[in-house]
Amino acid sequence: MNDSPASNRLPLVTGSDGQPYIGCDAVIALLRAIASACRTNADEPDIDLHVVAAALEMEADALDVRAILRTA
Repeated sequence: MNDSPASNRLPLVTGSDGQPYIGCDAVIALLRAIASACRTNADEPDIDLHVVAAALEMEADALDVRAILRTA
């Protein structure tokens, strides 16, 4: 099991404007993974969707940090 945030596996590139970007393929894969996780957990009585939302926020924070580091 990989303990690092999933967002660490998203490929970031720096554009000619100096901003970090991820490709459409990565965005599509990310959105499909989120949708799949939502479907999987929607019917689970033992899973609080607030916990799922918190996990997604943590991934967003990790990706935000990576993006900031790319522009620093």
